Amino acid sequence: MSKARQITLCDGSLADLDSVMTVMRDSFNPAFGEAWTGPQCSGLLPMPGVWLTLARDEDEVIGFALGRIVIREAELLLLAVRNDWQRAGIGLLLIDGFTVNALRRGAERMHLEVRDGNHAVKLYNRAGFHEVGRRKNYYRGPDGKVYDALTLSKDAKNSAA
Repeated sequence: MSKARQITLCDGSLADLDSVMTVMRDSFNPAFGEAWTGPQCSGLLPMPGVWLTLARDEDEVIGFALGRIVIREAELLLLAVRNDWQRAGIGLLLIDGFTVNALRRGAERMHLEVRDGNHAVKLYNRAGFHEVGRRKNYYRGPDGKVYDALTLSKDAKNSAA
């Protein structure tokens, strides 16, 4: 698949839920239980302070970021990129979009949580997030192996808008 096309970011809504779920099923390994269900997403999307950003290749959704802000704290709840588009810069584009949206909404700090060992940890570190906490043995993987959940954070003052 050629990745030379123009990828665009746009706001998403409940109307995009089927596309979001398609990306989520493709990108999350079901062995870890990290993906959200349709009802979880549809219940959260209409809530105040929640936003959905879509990455599109023409009319096709190839990735998304789901964020929320409470007071001055923004959280990246979910980020997913279709497997055939991973490592093509889409994840960083979505994180940048999340950051711009968070700053526009008045965020002073941004957070996310990710499974230790997830290849996205390097991406988050490149985007300026650093580890501030750890939940021991939070995820259970294949064959009963357990993984910590990492809490990552960055200050808005260290983020370009």
